[in-house]
Amino acid sequence: MLKAFILCTVVISLACVCVAVLSMQWRQIQMLRVELLNLEQQVKLVTGSRADGETCCHSAARCGVEQRTIMHLVPVSTHSYDERDLTVLTWAVGRGYGAGLQLSGETITVVNNGTYFIYSQVLYKDTTWVMGHVITKRMNGAETKLMKCLKSMPSNVSLPLNSCYTAGAHFLESGSVIELSIPRKSADLILSAQATFLGIFSV
Repeated sequence: MLKAFILCTVVISLACVCVAVLSMQWRQIQMLRVELLNLEQQVKLVTGSRADGETCCHSAARCGVEQRTIMHLVPVSTHSYDERDLTVLTWAVGRGYGAGLQLSGETITVVNNGTYFIYSQVLYKDTTWVMGHVITKRMNGAETKLMKCLKSMPSNVSLPLNSCYTAGAHFLESGSVIELSIPRKSADLILSAQATFLGIFSV
């Protein structure tokens, strides 16, 4: 009888423990549900969800969100200016959005004042011992060199390949004209989108 009583007591105790654990887990589940609902409400407020399913992301201007201007350019062709000892590239838009920048063949015109991050890379295939390019800003007749990139070329003339990458942030006034040029006429470049590119975006 004593053994049966002890066994019964143990079973009842275990059952009480199980009930207590289940009760705690149930409360935790309820708390998680409340937190999840709160998070959903916060996400709806941030994205501006509406009854018709439209969100702020689809209508940035209407929701008062500033849209970042981005332009990534890929090379189309090169042109050599013998009198200036320069080679310049003609570009096409590979990716971009926003109305703050305008491409016109060889140059980018800045529409809106602001700080912009500019990046560029050129892959050279040239036997000249050093190659490089310059990012220039022209504004009201004045010319400013924003960035320079220089790279020594391989001594092996049978494979004269090397790339040069440069990047930096600059404040650009409305009307600024940006150009990438190689200070060497008839420079030999690799005109592929993965090897040679120019990009600019507002920060």
